Formats: sequence, C-alpha cells, structure tokens
Amino acid sequence: MNIMKKETENLPFVKSVFSDFFDTGIDKFFDFNLDNKWFKKIPATNIWSDEKAYTIEVAAPGLKKEDFKVTIENDMLHISAEKEESKEETKKNFTRREYNFNSFSRSFYVPDVVSMEKIDAHYENGLLRLVLPKKEEAKKNGAKKIAIS
Repeated sequence: MNIMKKETENLPFVKSVFSDFFDTGIDKFFDFNLDNKWFKKIPATNIWSDEKAYTIEVAAPGLKKEDFKVTIENDMLHISAEKEESKEETKKNFTRREYNFNSFSRSFYVPDVVSMEKIDAHYENGLLRLVLPKKEEAKKNGAKKIAIS
C-alpha cells in the first residue's frame, strides 16, 4: 500500500507537485516563478474600520481606473479588473505577436450599517481605495460592552 498515493489521490495540487518533483527532477522543480500554474494572481488587500467608515485598499499596480469594475449586488461588493495587452514586432524575416491577459476578482460582504449610496472609490499610484461610510445610527451605537456571567 502506497500511503502517499492514498492521501493525495483527491488532491490534484499535491499530486501535481510530487509528480513534477519526482518525474522531472529536483532541478526542474525548484526552477519556477510565481506566475506558474500553482499561483493565482490576487492583489493584496487591506481592510479596516473606524467609527465613520470601512476602508478597503487593493494593491493593483500597472492598471488604470478604467480597468476596474466595482459593483454591489445582494450585500456583496465585487471588485474586478481586466487588462489585455498585445505587442507585435515585425522584422525582415518574421513577425512576433505577444498577448498578455491579466484579471482578478474579489468579493466582500457589506454589512447593513454601510450607507450604500455614499460609497466612494479612488485609484491612484497602483492603489484602489474604497471608503464605505457607516450610517449615522451605526456611528451613534458604537461598541457595546457585554457582561460575562
């Protein structure tokens, strides 16, 4: 009985990693970058809250504000972006065409305390910042202390 095979038969990622490692050799296994099939490009996101608003920052350098799509549907905030580039080089004996397509999508639950009509989005220097202001009644309530019995 092969324990490794039994544990990984339902885990394609692990199976692929071990297969690549043992089938192609250790030199090939460690010769990879973050753009390979095992890593998905998802921008780093910071989220914080204060008494006035929730703030979401998405680090997405190299994009333009036109590349983003921000929507709210069923209390979910959806942030996505797509960028397609193509480059063509023609010389005497050949033509080379390169295409690059990058995209990502993130979704976040928006609590009832957010004033949906006042959400603001701004993109500058590779950082998309969304400010989700809280409703006035949410600001007044603040934190509640709960007694422990």
